Amino acid sequence: MPTYKAPVRDTRFVLEEVLELGRYAALPGFGDLTPELVNSILEEGARFTEEVLQPLNQTGDRVGCTRHADHTVSTPPGFKQAYQQFVEAGWGGLSGDPAYGGQGLPHVISTAFEEYLIASNMAFSMYPGLTLGAIAAITAVGSEDQKALYLPPMVAGRWTGTMNLTESHCGTDLGLLRTRAEPAGDGSYRLTGTKIFISAGEHDLAENIIHLVLARIPGSPESVKGISLFIVPKFLVNADGSLGARNGVSCGAIEEKMGIHGNATCVMNYEGATGYLVGERDKGLRAMFIMMNAARLGVGLQGLAISEVATQNAAAYARERLQGRALGGPKNPGGPADPIIVHPDVRRMLMTARAFNEGARALALWGALQVDLAHLAPTPEARQDADDLIGLLTPVIKAWFTDQGYLNATNAQQCFGGHGYVRDWGMEQFVRDARIAMVYEGTNGVQALDLVGRKLAANGGRGLRLFMREVGAGIEDARKNATTPQAAETLGCALADLQAATNWLMRNAMTRPEHAGAASTPYLCLMALVAMGHLWLRMLVLAEHALAQGESEFHANKRITAHYFFRHALPETAVHRARVEVGAEPLMALAAEAF
Repeated sequence: MPTYKAPVRDTRFVLEEVLELGRYAALPGFGDLTPELVNSILEEGARFTEEVLQPLNQTGDRVGCTRHADHTVSTPPGFKQAYQQFVEAGWGGLSGDPAYGGQGLPHVISTAFEEYLIASNMAFSMYPGLTLGAIAAITAVGSEDQKALYLPPMVAGRWTGTMNLTESHCGTDLGLLRTRAEPAGDGSYRLTGTKIFISAGEHDLAENIIHLVLARIPGSPESVKGISLFIVPKFLVNADGSLGARNGVSCGAIEEKMGIHGNATCVMNYEGATGYLVGERDKGLRAMFIMMNAARLGVGLQGLAISEVATQNAAAYARERLQGRALGGPKNPGGPADPIIVHPDVRRMLMTARAFNEGARALALWGALQVDLAHLAPTPEARQDADDLIGLLTPVIKAWFTDQGYLNATNAQQCFGGHGYVRDWGMEQFVRDARIAMVYEGTNGVQALDLVGRKLAANGGRGLRLFMREVGAGIEDARKNATTPQAAETLGCALADLQAATNWLMRNAMTRPEHAGAASTPYLCLMALVAMGHLWLRMLVLAEHALAQGESEFHANKRITAHYFFRHALPETAVHRARVEVGAEPLMALAAEAF
């Protein structure tokens, strides 16, 4: 039976020391955020996820969701009761707008809790997780009446939300969608069509489900420029907020999938369902991207969370499993063998995951802080900077975190040997659950194309230049610190690799667009390593400073892990640069018929 312990101490280190949340006390939501309050939230979040949600994880995987003859869906045993506890404790409204019943805390705090939520039970976490994205979209483009009607029960968690984009014939290419929205003559529309892969599309956890659906109004362009966004509730909502009749939307099937069995991934049928236009006609894709960008950051967090829980279990097993003797001589002379954690290759897998987990946590929370600052920073320039940075790094966080999270989950499984392949130990579930995060909310290849094809050139490259300046400034500061010059030089070389790869793309991608496509994934990996290196350099400087004040096991371990990252992980930027600069020819030379 796998276990989970929320990394509260490391989260506090990032929030209090790396991000220095106290610096933002003058901003809305940050003023009352004392270290004591932060610790209280994290400790209580840890208790809830460890004691209530984690014990349901294997049950959810083995039992799954059940679709009934009346098209309703039951979640696995214990999920409904756990969700009621989640709602009653107010977890879903941590960073919600107080105008709609939320607690108004910074997004960075809810992100910290969300990691614990996902790590303890990824399938469960998706029910409230999709709701947050729907809230963001309605908040951004909904009318005042729509906000007043839908947001309070969604923030409270009494209603949940979904997003409906994909159809069987169109995934990434949404211009091909066929779902239609016919005007009803009373300001509403009647939607007809089928959507697939709809996470939390139907369930028994909440009173109502608010579907956000992309559809085309007759007469609109047959392309992405003709897509509109609609609110389609499971139960129609009366003017006073009470629930009316069942709408014409139903679950046609539950997808039989590889993992996340505890989440109802549905085929949704819209049969003249009543819907309401959100935002402007034909501007639905722009509105949906608000939800998608929030979801992409959440999916990136899934990569980190699964990596964390899988690594915790692998490390515990490696400390206890006796096999063979240490190469340097017995470490357990009184026993028949040494624990496998003494073996360098086991250490390689565990240290690689540890360096990723701690670096990704810092980068994820730094990104969440940018989301806050993009709305709350005191000057337009500061808000723009924050928005530019998180816009640039959203595809990086989504793609690289989930690629590495899956790799670390398989390595954690490897630490168990044959036991990792057996269901009872729980490791194979982590591998299966982690795999979807590389696919949904835009495959990781699409994220890389988004980075290279759109984000680098956005606003004349303003975000990229800012990112490089930020990393460069961190390097210069660390060079002045007598204890960190080597790490600073290593990051300086990695930044030079990123700059060179960027220059290569500028010179070659315009003349042959296939160069950009071929370079996109290695370029994303290169940028991810530099971004994580930026945060690891901050953490190393802080650890060294703390150690200079007196011995601390936490900071000593942080220093060791930082040096592993700088010596073993960061030098990979040279390989990624080489892959960028080799161009498209090796990839495109073989005729399609030869495959």
